[in-house]
Amino acid sequence: MERFAVLQLSGCAGCEVSLLNASGWTDRYQLEYMPLVISSDDVPDVDILLVSGAVRTDEDLYRLRNAASQAGQVIAVGTCAISGGVANLGNRQEVRDTFFTENARRHVPQLLPTLRAVDDVVPVTWYLPGCPPTPELFMAALEGPETFTAAKTVCRECGRKRTRERVDHLVRHRGDSVDPDICLINQGYICLGSCTRGGCGAPCTRAGHPCVGCRGPSNGFISRSSQEWFAAINKVFSRMTAIPAEDIDRELRSPQFALFVFQFADYAGAPRDVEKVI
Repeated sequence: MERFAVLQLSGCAGCEVSLLNASGWTDRYQLEYMPLVISSDDVPDVDILLVSGAVRTDEDLYRLRNAASQAGQVIAVGTCAISGGVANLGNRQEVRDTFFTENARRHVPQLLPTLRAVDDVVPVTWYLPGCPPTPELFMAALEGPETFTAAKTVCRECGRKRTRERVDHLVRHRGDSVDPDICLINQGYICLGSCTRGGCGAPCTRAGHPCVGCRGPSNGFISRSSQEWFAAINKVFSRMTAIPAEDIDRELRSPQFALFVFQFADYAGAPRDVEKVI
């Protein structure tokens, strides 16, 4: 029975909850450490180390280096571990100013100059993107990526049909009716499924909620800049709708998407082997 541990860095524990929903591992893998349910002073030697959260503090840095040195393989789990996630907001100057103003009083771990992704500190065997990854994806990570093939994009898994209708205005969820069969872009919603990596099963778009890109860029965008991505998604909307380009661009940079869209710059800054992304 393979032994694995879950190291939680600066994050929200959403990945850990998703793992607990993946009950298929309980008879085949021995969970040795996960602060959410099993805690100890040190992470033991394990075959697989799942790392969630980002390297935001000096404590994160120490714990990651120490745990990775005793693991057979390291899997970066979730948006935070791969590209920063919500914790990356700490790189914003106003957030840093607030933190350092209160640092002496709160006695929290020392904030690093900038956030670092897991693979910027230790070698990573596999990447498991998502916010959080689905339970099925956790099983793929534990059993081996060869047991799972992700769709190229969320659009391929969505099942909604595209039409020739060209809506001329954006639609937001304010009681508007969502057609269960028609592509959300054709209905005027900002949906990033056309450039987001598949594998999640498209639960959001199937339920009528536009994709916000939490699985990260599809293979075609992993090594491209964020500006190239913005240009590409705008091209999708110009081809499928009559919505003004400035409205699309403004919405893409809004708080609704800010927690995920910025990750594309990280992918471009540290290109990753496509074959290692589950």
